[in-house]
Amino acid sequence: MYVKKRKIPLRKCVVTQEMKPKKELFRIVRSPEGDIFIDETGKRSGRGAYVSKDEKVIKLAKEKNSLSSHLKANVSASIYDELLELVEKERSSS
Repeated sequence: MYVKKRKIPLRKCVVTQEMKPKKELFRIVRSPEGDIFIDETGKRSGRGAYVSKDEKVIKLAKEKNSLSSHLKANVSASIYDELLELVEKERSSS
């Protein structure tokens, strides 16, 4: 019996410009109302930007303010801090 291989959705990290599987990236969303938040489901509506689940990449994004330019909105430092916390949590759970 032939088992169809599932296509893995790829997305581009806004910092490194690398194409990676969606599961290896965080999605940050600017909702139509202008709120900015981390979308852990990957399904919320709004303009999305993807960042690698890597501490160095997140720190670089914070330095360059990559998310603000990509989402065309002001992204507060707390979003970057939250991303770093999530990376830490994932690292300790694996």
